[in-house]
Amino acid sequence: MPLGLYISVPFCRTKCSYCNFASDVFSRSVFQRYVDRVGADMERATETLAQMGGRIQSVVDSIYLGGGTPTVLDVTQLQRLFATISRNFEVLSGAEITVECAPGTLSPLVIDALQHCDVNRVSLGVQSFVDQEAASVGRLHNRNTVLDDIASLRAAGISNINVDLIAGLPHQTSESWAFSVEQTIASQVPHASVYMLEVDEDSRLGRELIAGGTKYHAHYVPDEDLTADLYLSACERLEATGMQQYEISNFARPGYASRHNLKYWTRQPYLGFGVDAHSMLPGLEEGVEAVRFSFSDSLESYIAGIPVNRTQVSPQGALEEAFFLGLRLNHGVNLRQLAATFGERAIATFDDTIADFVQTGLMERRADVIRLTLQGRLLSNEVFGRFISAPT
Repeated sequence: MPLGLYISVPFCRTKCSYCNFASDVFSRSVFQRYVDRVGADMERATETLAQMGGRIQSVVDSIYLGGGTPTVLDVTQLQRLFATISRNFEVLSGAEITVECAPGTLSPLVIDALQHCDVNRVSLGVQSFVDQEAASVGRLHNRNTVLDDIASLRAAGISNINVDLIAGLPHQTSESWAFSVEQTIASQVPHASVYMLEVDEDSRLGRELIAGGTKYHAHYVPDEDLTADLYLSACERLEATGMQQYEISNFARPGYASRHNLKYWTRQPYLGFGVDAHSMLPGLEEGVEAVRFSFSDSLESYIAGIPVNRTQVSPQGALEEAFFLGLRLNHGVNLRQLAATFGERAIATFDDTIADFVQTGLMERRADVIRLTLQGRLLSNEVFGRFISAPT
């Protein structure tokens, strides 16, 4: 089965207040050292995979540069990353090649570089089409910048474009959210990702909300009920215009679902390189269904060559993953197919869990297929936690 490749570029022009990723603002002087290190890791990928105990595969059908903002790199550095990929992996014709971009970073030189590297999909971190909301969390673009970038990409022949939106940003109202959703629809992009604001200790805004403070416009953040309503209204509106929801946070017109991200949710093999990049490969040892490993989430540690963190996934662990990852998808999980892979007895240990969620309305079951309801998607972490902790 072909691999998906993920390249992490953890550099940003500014650190957004809601961001809980391993990305930040760094001096451009470190960019080349980072590109050198990522390139070296790709060059010795075969050796690393042998050490990890994963089944080695070099054929690739999806590439994803994320972060961070990969387009803050110099074009020569972007081109070097892609050249290193081509030298060490067999990239299939027609592969999906995605680059994440912050609006306002797509200069003509950058777009030319993307074309030269055969990039055919761009994900724009818009978050909001309302300028006040975008500015309140540290975004540097405005609505017109986003629309100009979309037009420039299309003029360059890159029409497979995703727009990210976040429900629950400071100053957001039902009316302003509806404006962002309608602008996304009017832009005619074929893919949209809709996230609800995450409140945790890993972001400045999250910490301020937990503390009950007012920094970072925290006192203007909508409450959980309104945020949930905003998410549900986006689901309804996008579906009505032909952008079908295929995953908790993702909507696409027919033929435009993210092939790379689907690898994560369907447990297909993928390799990650760079800060906080993760990999999963089928295991080779008896009793090891898969091997997961990841690089450090610290830029300094990564460049210094701290060894990767490796985890073996047992058959039971793989089954739990198949449940909580598969349930992210709107088409749900086919129990008969899981039983063919893991055995009827293993599936039966989850019968009570499934029955409980069906009874409470968080899940629906039709024959051998289970899937989350709308309410289940809002409470998905609760559902997933039950599958992870189910008895063996």
